Amino acid sequence: MIIKAQIDEDIKRAMLAGQKTLVTTLRGLKSVILYAEVAQGVRDEGLDESSVIEILSKEQKKRQESADMYTQGGRPDRSDAELVEKRIIEKYLPTQLTENEVEKLVSEVITEIGTVKMSDMGKIITTVKGRSKGTADGATISKIVKEKLSS
Repeated sequence: MIIKAQIDEDIKRAMLAGQKTLVTTLRGLKSVILYAEVAQGVRDEGLDESSVIEILSKEQKKRQESADMYTQGGRPDRSDAELVEKRIIEKYLPTQLTENEVEKLVSEVITEIGTVKMSDMGKIITTVKGRSKGTADGATISKIVKEKLSS
C-alpha cells in the first residue's frame, strides 16, 4: 500500500480508537503532502512515493530539531511531544541505511566517477541520494563524502 493511502487508513483507525496525538500528527502529514501536491500541480494524480518519502523525512527532521531546541530551552515536556511525533513519522519511512552502508555506497559512486576533487562533492551527494531512495540521511552522506574527498 502506498504511504499516502496508509496514512489515510491509519487516521481512520486512530479516530475510532480515540488516539488524539496520532490523529493530529497524521492529519498534519496528510496536509503537508496535499500542500506539496497542489504546489506541484499534481493534486489529482498525487506525488510519487519518493517525493512522499522526501517530505516525510523533512517532517521527521523538523520534529528532531524542535525537540532539541525545547530541550535546550528547558522544556522537556514539549521535547517529548515532538519526539513522539517523530517516532510516528518514522513508521512511514523506509529503514535508514547505517553509516557503514552509506560509506560503502559513497565509495562505489566515487569509484564509478573516477578521479574526483572537492568540486565533485555535489555530484557525488546527488548520485548517492538518488541510489539510496530516501534511506540515507543527507547529513550523513555529506559528512562521509567530505571525509572521503579530503583524504
